[in-house]
Amino acid sequence: MTHNAYIFMDFDGVTHPWGEVEDFRCLPLIEAVVREFEEARVVIASDWRMLFSMQKLVARFSEDVRHRIVGATPHMLPKHGAELHGLREREAMLWLAQHEADHRNAAWCALDDAPGNWMTRSRLLLTDFKRGFTDEDAVALRRMLHGFREGAESRPEAAAAASLWARSIA
Repeated sequence: MTHNAYIFMDFDGVTHPWGEVEDFRCLPLIEAVVREFEEARVVIASDWRMLFSMQKLVARFSEDVRHRIVGATPHMLPKHGAELHGLREREAMLWLAQHEADHRNAAWCALDDAPGNWMTRSRLLLTDFKRGFTDEDAVALRRMLHGFREGAESRPEAAAAASLWARSIA
């Protein structure tokens, strides 16, 4: 039995370059990778989740991929500025705890252009905010999802190797 592999996905700086037209020009490449992995599920971890309904967010995706969008992370309000560091990861872990029985061992990664949002760098695929998700990022995401499929996320040496390639594309 194949377990789900969750992709916590930002929009600005990932699906399109940050500060440019919000045309989701990089989304087809992300969707192409998602289609290759039946176990891949997308959780929206973008600030867009606070501005638009899930219906409108899901409508951005191709019809054949929409059923793979399984939700959006909850919005946590930090009490202090220092709590902003790693906030998206804490929101993602809360989502996992609410939706996965074995959330501590769940396969997950993040697509984001802001490294400060995530403490677990071995699970972060950091995009260049000026370019969005690229062919190189697609290769890295495939590698990460293959690793999850093979159970690599539970081996420390695999996490260290994943961290090296995640940092190398930053």
